[in-house]
Amino acid sequence: MRIRFFAHLVQVTGCDSIELAAAAPLSSDQLWAALLDKFPALAGHRPSVRLARNCEYADAAAAFADPDEVALIPPVSGG
Repeated sequence: MRIRFFAHLVQVTGCDSIELAAAAPLSSDQLWAALLDKFPALAGHRPSVRLARNCEYADAAAAFADPDEVALIPPVSGG
């Protein structure tokens, strides 16, 4: 699956996207565990980052699998 990072998460991870192979669908907790294994610096951002799957916000019960596109969306502020 393709994982995309936005805003300051690009600096945290050092990239704007990665490919993540998963043998079976992953729960959001399993996906986060895989991402934190690869990018430990994301740990402090987890409480405020939303996951989106295929252009729609994902809830806690979502499963993520190939060929999903997953986005990590940090909080946004506007003016």
